[in-house]
Amino acid sequence: MSPRVDFWRDRRVLVTGHTSFKGAWLALLLRRLGAVVTGIALAPEPGPNAFELLRVAPLLAADHRADLRDGATLRALLRAARPEIVLHLAAQAFVGRGHREPSATFAINLTGTLHVLEALRDLPGLAAAVIVTSDKVYRNDGSGRAFREEDPLGGADPYSASKAAAEIAVASWRASFGEELPPLATARAGNVIGGGDFGPQRLVPDLVRAQQAGLALRLRRPDATRPFQHVLDVLRGYLLLAERVATGDAPMAVNFGPADGEVRVRDLLDIWGEATGRPVRWELERGPLMPEAPRLGLDSSLAAESLGWRPRLATPAAIAETARWYEAWDAGADLQAAAIAAIDRLVLA
Repeated sequence: MSPRVDFWRDRRVLVTGHTSFKGAWLALLLRRLGAVVTGIALAPEPGPNAFELLRVAPLLAADHRADLRDGATLRALLRAARPEIVLHLAAQAFVGRGHREPSATFAINLTGTLHVLEALRDLPGLAAAVIVTSDKVYRNDGSGRAFREEDPLGGADPYSASKAAAEIAVASWRASFGEELPPLATARAGNVIGGGDFGPQRLVPDLVRAQQAGLALRLRRPDATRPFQHVLDVLRGYLLLAERVATGDAPMAVNFGPADGEVRVRDLLDIWGEATGRPVRWELERGPLMPEAPRLGLDSSLAAESLGWRPRLATPAAIAETARWYEAWDAGADLQAAAIAAIDRLVLA
């Protein structure tokens, strides 16, 4: 199922975190649907980034730089934007940075989400809000089974725990202040791949940097499995969820994961090598490693049943699509045009 153009055309949409990898793609997708988009975020990360490569800024009705930890500024910006739909993506999204900066991670992911929720209270004209968390919100017991939305929340590392805490906060605000809030839902996805991700300690960006430098990629856990999926499949899910939330008939939390399950890190590298004709050289990372779950899987049957959402790209195709984007970037192609073509092919068709 595709997002409805008649729903999004001329609709005022506010996106937090629009300068991030996923946020930049989302802003471009919303503009392709005809929405009027306002963004609130920090400046994009230094170096190459999706926001600048996809030339998102000129497409926005307003482009604000603000910190989620500044609740007063956030509230004022939301009031001025008068959004009909809010999509909250802004976060400290790096697991490794969470270990190095745990307090800041909680401040951004939990307190920042609380500031968003407070700003949504009694906001005129607001039809729906989707709060994006993570597939890592679940208490991972190491059993290897795919998590369902009703499974216990948890998280041992600061990033995962802060996202689980944000989920609990959304549920609390919904129960305590529901009459003052728009319909709310949370979206749980992770291990999103696609062009324009240059984040630190992430597999695909690390792979791209290693190959550009002519070095072997260093892997922490080559046999760890993750639910890798393409950014456009995930964002299509977010928009379908927002549409359903606006009708008042939507699940309160929804998983978005690949239909063909998880793959090992080493398998992603093999598929990448086949897609590019350049086998990936890798070696094991030396020294102490940060704790990570050996397997993470999501059961996305609720998204299929309630939203009609299913990934359009199987995991190997998602990996190949991502590899081709970085080849286009390396060749100096028009990446905005390429991204719009991908949106038309993978989301709107």
